[in-house]
Amino acid sequence: MLYADIILPLPLDGLFTYSVPDGMAARVRFGVRVSVPFGKSKVHVGIVARMHGDTPQGYTVKSILRVLDDAPVVLDAQYNLWRWISDYYMSPVGEVYKAALPSGLKAEDGYKPRKELYVRLAPAFCDERSLSVAFEMLRRADKQRRALTEYLSLAYGENLSSEALAGAQTDITREELMNSGHIDVGAVTALVKRGIFETYEREVGRLNQGGTPHPEWIKPLSGHQQEAYNKIVFSFLQKEVALLHGVTSSGKTEIYIHLIQKEIDSGRQVLYLLPEIALTVQIMERLRAVFGNRLGIYHSKYSDAERVEIWQKQLSAAPYDIILGARSAVLLPFSRLGLVIVDEEHESSYKQQDPAPRYHARSAAIMLARSMGAKTLLGTATPSMETWHNATVTGKYALVQLTERYKGVELPEIQVVDIKDLRHRKMMRGPFSPLLLAKVREAIERGEQAILFQNRRGFAPMIECKQCGWVPRCEHCDVSLTLHRNMNALTCHYCGFTYSVPQECPACGNTDLKSRGAGTEKIEDIIRDIFPEARVARMDLDTTRTRNAYGRIIDDFSAGKTNILVGTQMISKGLDFGKVSVVGILDADSMMNYPDFRAYEQAFMMMAQVAGRAGRRGRRGLVVLQTKSPDVPLISQVVHNDYRSLYADLTVERRTFHYPPFYSLIYIYLKHRDDNTVNTASIELGSMLRSWFTDRVLGPDKPAVAKVKTLNIRKIVLKLEPGIDRRTVRRYLIMARDRLTSDKRYASLQVYFDVDPG
Repeated sequence: MLYADIILPLPLDGLFTYSVPDGMAARVRFGVRVSVPFGKSKVHVGIVARMHGDTPQGYTVKSILRVLDDAPVVLDAQYNLWRWISDYYMSPVGEVYKAALPSGLKAEDGYKPRKELYVRLAPAFCDERSLSVAFEMLRRADKQRRALTEYLSLAYGENLSSEALAGAQTDITREELMNSGHIDVGAVTALVKRGIFETYEREVGRLNQGGTPHPEWIKPLSGHQQEAYNKIVFSFLQKEVALLHGVTSSGKTEIYIHLIQKEIDSGRQVLYLLPEIALTVQIMERLRAVFGNRLGIYHSKYSDAERVEIWQKQLSAAPYDIILGARSAVLLPFSRLGLVIVDEEHESSYKQQDPAPRYHARSAAIMLARSMGAKTLLGTATPSMETWHNATVTGKYALVQLTERYKGVELPEIQVVDIKDLRHRKMMRGPFSPLLLAKVREAIERGEQAILFQNRRGFAPMIECKQCGWVPRCEHCDVSLTLHRNMNALTCHYCGFTYSVPQECPACGNTDLKSRGAGTEKIEDIIRDIFPEARVARMDLDTTRTRNAYGRIIDDFSAGKTNILVGTQMISKGLDFGKVSVVGILDADSMMNYPDFRAYEQAFMMMAQVAGRAGRRGRRGLVVLQTKSPDVPLISQVVHNDYRSLYADLTVERRTFHYPPFYSLIYIYLKHRDDNTVNTASIELGSMLRSWFTDRVLGPDKPAVAKVKTLNIRKIVLKLEPGIDRRTVRRYLIMARDRLTSDKRYASLQVYFDVDPG
């Protein structure tokens, strides 16, 4: 008897064994999808992972119901990556499968090919005499006669003859016919009923065609860029991974383009990862101009059907040579991968949070490249501490530096403004200092542009009763509600629940409810009032929910249709705007004071990156950095773009307190509806772990947000020194989790692991 071990899209450990009916044996093989029964009545689509003849013991084996593919939809290298992600991030391989495949491939009928309806002459009317009869039939049917005339014009033009009618007909869609001559659908339907027209369907792709490649349009590299390119190529002879540390606006993308061309000239594929869809939209235009239809785009704003078609193309005999995408693109199938580029490698958005698997796309990309004999290039102006450590201390990565901005443009001047002092002297206008407003006005008057950075969306972080101090909070989460004035609603940014704005305080009845703080929505409103002549746009999660919103906002700003762009961290990540002369960082303190060990590192990165949007192409820009703490060393490090000093400071702190890059972290989260239950469970789990890992265990504690979506949360931190046996660690952690959750008291308790938290 033949058996197959199947991966199912479920959060359950291990594979599931099914028998292979005799009639299916020839089609069941690694990587194909099969339909299988599960439990009493469910049916799932699984992936065949292994074929064998070992009869399972102790239970009745169910049979595969259907084989859904003639060829594998998962390749060997891909499955190896799935297993690595499952093992390293302690997530069942079924969760990796669920995250990797588009929904349309995880259901038997989930994906429907896009079809278009075409129109043609019925065979009985494919000669001049029969056509004359048709027109006679339509003598009193003006709309139908016009539809037939329009069709003949589109299909044959002026070449209408017996010979042409007898030959192959031009493919014309019903939509094309209707649009061309303003033809009514009823007229086309009537011609079909009369037997003059026939309609037929044809499958058409949803993927945009990128046009003809133009490698001749690749720009020549500058001297500094060429030197960096040569060093990267040389470094790949010795090491698998290289870090390109280039200041903002140094032209890293142009180096990437030359490296991509080198790879595809050698018959290899390239994966180009970006942390934000906004960046994908802008860089897509640059790559498509050169690589045309050799470029594929993959990210979450694409429809599921489009993602299915990209997946299928990657499995075809003619896959894309280049895939440009956000985090999930690392999970696509590749058959001849030569290079992976992880641009803005420092970005925390490369780390998947919820749902599982909680993988880091940078680490996954390095593992994918290694398994396929490919190279990985990490690019950034502000390296993560882990990457910098691997490039400068351990020597694990090669280091290539690009210290000159393209065409010699200077790094921006950064002026620090003490807003604590200005507020005391009542000189602030809302969140704006006089200096920032003056510089924005000067930029607009010169026909230039400004970016205003506030890493908080919504109108205000909260509203408060001025009399008793009451603040509305989410019923489901342990957070205050954010005011969104455009929607006239209070919204929880953790569970998404919305509430109406109260007219009075429920605690004391006072009607004086005031907003506190300022989000991007409020910044936009205030700046419109101050500069009524300016054209203002906002880019944050609320304004970019649709697929085309990113492109519209970026294109309008690039074309000068807007003067001022207000945004969150989305606008800090490598976007290239030629006329931005002023950048305002409105509240540096909110980034520095975030309760996380990475707060200073990420604040530096964010401020340095957004500052880098200023003064590109020909002139030095200005950054106005507003803070209540101008004497904090981090502010000076941002002003002088002094990454090495930041790294030196953080190194002492991280080494002393056992944080990355010197130690690795695993966070263990427990969630339950009842706070007492999760508290008791976390204490028991903490004791169990402490008996094995001793003082490597911290907690349990309540995280900063201790309740989300009605679930109360506890967190345990595990700090692991270099050289510790990670397999043993994982085995103990899973054993502890299973022992705890097998207790009836904790039947509905959720326990999960976050390895290398971002």
